Amino acid sequence: MPKVSLKGVCDMHVHTNPDLRLRAYNDFELAEAAIRVGARAIVIKSHQGFTANRAWLTNEYVRRVHGDHTGFTMFGSVTLNRVVGGVNPSAVETVLKLGAKVVWLPTQSAKNHLRKMGKDPSSGVDIVVGWKVVPELLEVFKMVKDYDAVLGTAHVSPEEAFVVIEAARNAGVKKIVLTHPEWWIVGMSHDDQVKIVKDYDVILERCYAQNMGGGKYKSNLPDNLEIIKKVGCKNVMVDTDGGQTENPHWELALEEYIQYLADNGISEEQIHYMTRTIPYGLLNIKEED
Repeated sequence: MPKVSLKGVCDMHVHTNPDLRLRAYNDFELAEAAIRVGARAIVIKSHQGFTANRAWLTNEYVRRVHGDHTGFTMFGSVTLNRVVGGVNPSAVETVLKLGAKVVWLPTQSAKNHLRKMGKDPSSGVDIVVGWKVVPELLEVFKMVKDYDAVLGTAHVSPEEAFVVIEAARNAGVKKIVLTHPEWWIVGMSHDDQVKIVKDYDVILERCYAQNMGGGKYKSNLPDNLEIIKKVGCKNVMVDTDGGQTENPHWELALEEYIQYLADNGISEEQIHYMTRTIPYGLLNIKEED
């Protein structure tokens, strides 16, 4: 297949500096890379809390350095780890008012994450207790709905994901993304991914590679291709979860990912849908922008 273009792409899951773990790019460097390849938008994520203020500063940097016509926007998010008080409605409301577009459930503070990493899960953030979501999460759902934001399931277990997503749908949350279900920490089977899409019409976020520990990463591309063929492109979003120094720089990883799909029978229209139409809808970006 001809070389793919990144013009107009949107990646809703990228890690940058500053971070407790060294990342390949800082916020400004990522924005420069995005502008070079013609990307439309990126959502930056941090396990250490929220990035809405960093996204605002980056957009101001882009405006001052490049003017008002780059077509690129950086968006912020919040991750409900211990550092922000876990499921903290006050923190969520503040960050959404600052313009954050994605609310992720706990990552490194998720009980499932701690358990899979061989740590004590009792120190984790409660999301589901007795097969019901905790009351504070219902408050968060209301804010996500009211601000037309996106709920990401982050590092919760497959069992918790089903409970959370049903409760979120019942609370009126329209935009739900199942975060990298292929990663071994989450570990959702293909059958369950098919079921959760069928039952709740969620978006499966399928990422470039997964951390296997010890600085080693495993490519997700063959598995991503398989799930696209099983559930269809209308419920799969292409993201990188990029920014690691062990992996190619963000734009190289994304290009490799999309090229792999194109070289293996995924049409240009399907790729457009997974890299542009889905995230544009989640972020309220018009296709013609």
